[in-house]
Amino acid sequence: MRPLSLFLLGLCLSCSPAIWAQETTDAAASENPDGAGPGNERPALPERSVSEALALEQRLDKREQQMLQAGDESFLALWLPANVGEPSGVVILVPGDVENADGAAAVGPLRRKFPDAGWHSLSLTLPDPDGDPVPLRDIATETPPPAADGTETSPSTEPATPDSVQPAEGAAAPETSPEQRRQKHVERVMARIDAALAFAEQRQAKEIVLLGHGSGAYWAARYLNERKPANVHNLLMVAAELPAGFAPALDELVPELPVATGDFYYKDQASERSAALKRLQASKRAKLPTYIQVAMKALPGNLAVQDEQLYRRLRGWLQLHIRASGG
Repeated sequence: MRPLSLFLLGLCLSCSPAIWAQETTDAAASENPDGAGPGNERPALPERSVSEALALEQRLDKREQQMLQAGDESFLALWLPANVGEPSGVVILVPGDVENADGAAAVGPLRRKFPDAGWHSLSLTLPDPDGDPVPLRDIATETPPPAADGTETSPSTEPATPDSVQPAEGAAAPETSPEQRRQKHVERVMARIDAALAFAEQRQAKEIVLLGHGSGAYWAARYLNERKPANVHNLLMVAAELPAGFAPALDELVPELPVATGDFYYKDQASERSAALKRLQASKRAKLPTYIQVAMKALPGNLAVQDEQLYRRLRGWLQLHIRASGG
């Protein structure tokens, strides 16, 4: 072999380890661009409701924003005063699970329209609904990792004893059950409605109305059934639905509602008509003279007209049924 060929071969061999090392580093970086790993874990993302509340704080007038305290956490509520000299009271809007305090579907337009009808509006931010945790691993059937010397180990055929499954000192606490997580969510929602009622009382509202949209209607109805506040006499439910994983059903809550109730629903979908019929039948069995249903037609191609239709229906209901002072 010629001397030049030998020189080039040696040069290639000397460069190969460096090239391979660089390729390995580049591949690792592409698989983990954020640098997250066992020793550099990314922090948990905030709740969706928290992120949306931060966006609202940036977008909306600071005078509309009220930070309320519910237990050990604060949350954003949106406040608009009535555009009259003698307001009728406060409408507290409870949005659904997928909405925020200024949701485009119903909550946002309604909170801006009610002040022109003589009502203060207070729109809440609810916490995210808590889903089921990741299933726990079955230790008895799980394949163990290879031993340090490279030999494979077989899973133990003996059942684990209580002592063998106790967490080591400093280990993470056992995960809570789905039922415990749902109960925690209930407590957080109830605490936020408590805070909203306290805020309305501070404004010396003559009348307080709870208005729930979507699953927010469920939370408003459940709150009134469980807490029975003396300062709330009226409930408005719009397109009411049961949040996934929670009970009792809305038609079980209706017979025990201690307040005058306006149940507004869209009749276009069979499932919504069926659910509304169950609520109506439950109210008849309970002989509730103050429970009234109103069927509406959805206008998905013209949300502005749909929102105006809803607002007019709600305003009319308030004018006819509200128990305001001197009314």
